[in-house]
Amino acid sequence: MLQLTGVRAGYGSFQALFDVSLEVRAGEAVGVIGPNGAGKTTLMRVISGLIRPTAGQLTMEGVDVLATPPHRIVELGIAHVPESRRLFPRMTVEDNLKMGGFAPAARAKFRQRLAVVYELFPRLRERRRQLAGSMSGGEQQMCAIGRALMSEPRLLLLDEPSAGLAPVVVDHVFALLGTIRAAGVTVLIVEQNVQQVLRVVERAYLLKAGRIRAAGAAGELLDGARLREAYLGV
Repeated sequence: MLQLTGVRAGYGSFQALFDVSLEVRAGEAVGVIGPNGAGKTTLMRVISGLIRPTAGQLTMEGVDVLATPPHRIVELGIAHVPESRRLFPRMTVEDNLKMGGFAPAARAKFRQRLAVVYELFPRLRERRRQLAGSMSGGEQQMCAIGRALMSEPRLLLLDEPSAGLAPVVVDHVFALLGTIRAAGVTVLIVEQNVQQVLRVVERAYLLKAGRIRAAGAAGELLDGARLREAYLGV
């Protein structure tokens, strides 16, 4: 489904990614783990078109993502839930969800998609007229995921979904991944909560200092020495 080959990217003279290659197959949940500053968020921004790489290839179901205008990438079936959620705080929950369904194909299915999101997140239906910025962190994360699902994506990018949330809320968010995947959505998740994410994905990549240092089945990485070295230096 998604294929990155030799991707390099950064900000001005600062290079954050060095020859990163990875793939996500349809129906999978794949994790990208690594310490702070590893380049995980940069990777997500490259995939969703927020920044353009300086080298490498990126395809989504055979389509050249790098040849696609950034505002059209969502139409390829990619939806990005950014770090820190990035909601419109002075807009209502439902208006935030509407923003996620702005593409022509999504607008035609707005009521249908809204019903799906409200079924997945009943709390959002209850809070639909509330300003998004006045909700709790967990509710805002639900709204951010719901907004991304409004475009009916085939690939959902989740950037640090557990950041700033209470453990019980984190458990709830990760539990919902199973429901999202059952609806046919493939998931690529960047996360610092290693123990949690490696229990809900099949495969993972270890990113450190902008390079892929290890890749494999989630269980293998969870028990591996590479992981201890990356996080603890031992």
